[in-house]
Amino acid sequence: MIDLTSLEFKALGALVALVLAGSFLRSKTRSRSRLPLPPGPPGHWLFGNALPRANQSQQFAEWINTYGPIISLRVGPRVMVIIGRHQESVDIMEKEGGLLADRPRAVAAGEILSRGLRMILAPAGEQFRRLRKAAHTHLQAKAAESYAPIQMDAARDVILDILDNPKGHQAAANRYAASVILRVTYGKSTPTATDAPEIVIIQKMLKRFQMLMRPGALLIERYPIFRYVPGYTTELEEWRREESQLFHDQLNRVSRELATGKAGPSFARYLLENQSSHKLSDEEMAYLAGSLFGAGSDTTAVAIMVVVMASACYPKAQQKVQEELDIVIGRDRAPTFDDYSSLPQIEAFMLECLRWRPVTTLGFAHRALTDIVYKGVCIPQGAIVFGNHWAISRDPSVYPNPDKFDPERWLNSDGKIREDLKFPSFGFGRRICPGQHIANRSVFINLALLLWSFKITQDPENPIDQSGFVDGVIAHPKPFAACFQPRFGDEASLRTVMAKYGEGL
Repeated sequence: MIDLTSLEFKALGALVALVLAGSFLRSKTRSRSRLPLPPGPPGHWLFGNALPRANQSQQFAEWINTYGPIISLRVGPRVMVIIGRHQESVDIMEKEGGLLADRPRAVAAGEILSRGLRMILAPAGEQFRRLRKAAHTHLQAKAAESYAPIQMDAARDVILDILDNPKGHQAAANRYAASVILRVTYGKSTPTATDAPEIVIIQKMLKRFQMLMRPGALLIERYPIFRYVPGYTTELEEWRREESQLFHDQLNRVSRELATGKAGPSFARYLLENQSSHKLSDEEMAYLAGSLFGAGSDTTAVAIMVVVMASACYPKAQQKVQEELDIVIGRDRAPTFDDYSSLPQIEAFMLECLRWRPVTTLGFAHRALTDIVYKGVCIPQGAIVFGNHWAISRDPSVYPNPDKFDPERWLNSDGKIREDLKFPSFGFGRRICPGQHIANRSVFINLALLLWSFKITQDPENPIDQSGFVDGVIAHPKPFAACFQPRFGDEASLRTVMAKYGEGL
């Protein structure tokens, strides 16, 4: 990690310049409107608000409870706006999504680490449109269906992994996510262990990226002049070289396989074959594929872990799903994607998992392209805007008794999934995650197969801490124990069913 303390002491000599630059930039972010900013906690007259060092989304949620559904903070020279209620997020971040399609400047993660090549951080404009079009074309809902055999094979392996080592259920989730995203992105069909070199490297890179993306983590984001302090960015530059090398190596491997006719279908192959039509440079292709690889391998694994945690902690909700599975599927076969529409209890359980413990609790930052006026307040042009997933998930007007795990809230009186209830699991507007369809299908098939195969319970000697999550951009569950009892017959019977699973696809 970067030693902020020593580096920032080196920069004390630049303090006067920072203050002057901050005053200038503050004037540039000031709204032209006479309407006030959204309310918020008081801050220092010069430096603004001190951001929480831990559990930021939860602290923001508490401020939202105090000051209202939309709050504002002063972060150095910039205005930060946090939206923490469902209707306000729809009205502003969805209906006005075009005005929030931009990203704020990310000096460390965007400019230094990624050299402006990461789609998730790309500012609104021509490059973002090219990258997003290329991603959406290959990851849209219909295309996601083509990955069913890959996802089913990997979900079966999760069951077998748990049979072999129940204590390693979180490692099994990580292996599933890494295996699927590696095959989807690069067409790599060899078995993928979590200690494979590319997986080890990408996990290390993800931890770095998430650290850099945490609001307030680095003073360089408030005062970009710090990048010119000797030695401040040395470690970031080393990280950039390592990351770029990995992404280019993976893309070059697919390029060689394509030249020899050995390349299977993959996102990387699609990019290489359609490079001219999408007008992408080699650098843009490498980072577009690499970013999908990184993001998909992390968030999907976390969602599967939350499924296991919820199943163990809420046996009545688990039992309701299993009753439906027994009626629709029976014991002679295991569930597949063909059963999706016939299993509303599964979908409701999945939706509640994503709301109950959001994978990204704060979400990613947007930037207001112009003043946005809403109910007597103004979100000024240039403001950093977050849709706080954690706070929205606790909106009692939309999710009554929000801390309760209740899949039934997603079902109407006919037992079907409600069309009037949503949760922004994958972000907002034009910045919504392009891999959402693949991710949803991964969570579904793992949930269906896990609860068809096992009765999942807590270990009475080691109960689960339902608040045990690592604080970060992605909310990783801390290690927790769970017990897995095969539901039909013995372990050998379950292995026999799994051996035949997915045949004919």
